[in-house]
Amino acid sequence: MKKNWNQALLSLMISAGLLATAAAPAAAAPVSPVVSMEGQVLEYSTSKPMVEKGTTYVPLRWTLQELGVKLAQASEDTIYVITDGDSKILKAKLLKMNGVTYAPIRVVGEAAGYAVAWDAKTRTVILTASVKEAVQAAAGRGFMWEIESGGNTVYLVGSMHIADESFYPLRPEFDEAFAEADYLGVEIDVSKAADEAQQQLIMKLGMYQDGTTLKDHISADTYAKLGEVLRQSGIAPDALDVFKPWVVESTLGSLQASAAGYEAAAGIDLYFVQKAMEKSIPVLELESYESQLSMFNGFSQELQERNLNTALEQFNQLDQSVKQMAQMWKTGNEEQLLELTNSVSEDAEYVQAMLIDRNIGMADKIDGYLRNGKNEEYFIVVGAAHYLGEHGIIKLLEDKGYTVKRK
Repeated sequence: MKKNWNQALLSLMISAGLLATAAAPAAAAPVSPVVSMEGQVLEYSTSKPMVEKGTTYVPLRWTLQELGVKLAQASEDTIYVITDGDSKILKAKLLKMNGVTYAPIRVVGEAAGYAVAWDAKTRTVILTASVKEAVQAAAGRGFMWEIESGGNTVYLVGSMHIADESFYPLRPEFDEAFAEADYLGVEIDVSKAADEAQQQLIMKLGMYQDGTTLKDHISADTYAKLGEVLRQSGIAPDALDVFKPWVVESTLGSLQASAAGYEAAAGIDLYFVQKAMEKSIPVLELESYESQLSMFNGFSQELQERNLNTALEQFNQLDQSVKQMAQMWKTGNEEQLLELTNSVSEDAEYVQAMLIDRNIGMADKIDGYLRNGKNEEYFIVVGAAHYLGEHGIIKLLEDKGYTVKRK
């Protein structure tokens, strides 16, 4: 059945840049997160869980004890544990504060046999007992492809940059492929969204610097529609006046996605960035914050206002559209993904910037990874809408002679 894809949400599927800013407050909030095991909250006393760059760290020894795992030793980035009578070696970035060793809760929880999920709204890490077959049955299919060449392997994963806890746990094939990875590749490292340099870049590019405001750059009709939508959302009608239309458009999409329960803090790319940090796997950026933000900023004034108008006209349908996108991802429906990608083809300027130019750049980098002759594995996570279609990354790589297999 043909879906009515919402044009205003396409940037949420295609680009991680602005959505990453929505993840920053959740990732950097000072309030201690909660850990819930099988519905029971773990009661930490003096040393409490904490968040560091989007990763939840917990006191290692006490948490393992609560999960029924014995800690044998921990040093630098290696943890030796005994569970069910068997010895295990875990690799993870460890932190030490006030004499207490902290480890990523995901590494600790999975070692004890639990599925680990994050509820961004309540800031709760949820641990549930998981049997592989049960996880396989419950997990979403998602999008993953594999390329092997010259001893190197690349896994291509299509991300939903916004998600919720229902996406997790992922089906085992994702984590199994990631477990062997030497590198994680992403559009941009979204864990850096709160860094001062990124925030200054957003202000420099996304805000007017010449004393003018949004009202001076869009029509009176568009400005009036924006004011009404903001009022409906409980926001002052002039609250976004300092920002350019492309920032306002993205903000509207973020507002409605959040209202529907989907957050960048739960996105597929951030999930794997966190796992990479937990296991000290290098993160490679196929693009940069500057390149993504400069792309949006480089849109013509006509395109920026056109996109903003579309977001305003479709504002009340945005939450339903993001749910459609989530369902598409969970079912791994390639036909609908291609339909979504093709739905942007009516605007040549938008397609050229958002898909064609960026896909070529990312495909060239992936080609370089495959050709380096180092017998390495790369786990690449970029927006799902980049992969299919005439200008998609998969066709670009096939044109270079690679065989791409759906996993």
